[in-house]
Amino acid sequence: MEQHDILARLRKLADPAYQSFQAALIPTIDPQRVLGVRMPALRRLARQLRGTDEARAFLARLPHQYYDENNLHGLLINEEKDYDAAVAALDAFLPVVDNWATCDLLSPRAFAARPAALAEQAQRWMASDHPFTVRFGVGILLRWYLDDPWFQPEQLKWAASVCCEEYYVNMMVAWYFATALAKQYPVVLPWLQERRLPRWVHNKTIQKAVESYRITPEQKQALRALRWKE
Repeated sequence: MEQHDILARLRKLADPAYQSFQAALIPTIDPQRVLGVRMPALRRLARQLRGTDEARAFLARLPHQYYDENNLHGLLINEEKDYDAAVAALDAFLPVVDNWATCDLLSPRAFAARPAALAEQAQRWMASDHPFTVRFGVGILLRWYLDDPWFQPEQLKWAASVCCEEYYVNMMVAWYFATALAKQYPVVLPWLQERRLPRWVHNKTIQKAVESYRITPEQKQALRALRWKE
């Protein structure tokens, strides 16, 4: 199967009624680059292709034209069981990721085998000049390092250090701190009490935390009082 054959399969799977809805969710890319393939169909296709020569050829061809091709690419990386191979595939792919949805679906199963190495790798990705690579690095901290025994308070500094003018980076940082409040509340709270985060990230963190069912009513009341108004 050549790349155009995979694209033909994606076109057959596309749902025109879903295309406009999906395109509206990812404003950073041209709607003409969205075919409208639903995620369950993409996941089935990725399972059918994984480990095949067709999949390896597809992964070697970058950049792709369509958003749906990028999502398929990401799902194929997720199927990789070897840690080093997954990192190499991500190093090739992340520089061409151009939207939050593709970025956030990336979660290779191989990561579970190397938690110590992954933390160091996350820092390297967070040092990138490419906003979605940075977002991905922060997302790793959110997914893998907020629970014991892998949470370390210094990781809060790593996430805060990437705050910038990029909306999609700052939003992920806010999600990270909001989730951190749910899991490591006493350690994270001083970051808000002492206003260590930029104002927008500070307030967005509180907004997301207050919306969370994992935050107690008492904690929500305390967080509301910490909103940065002036």
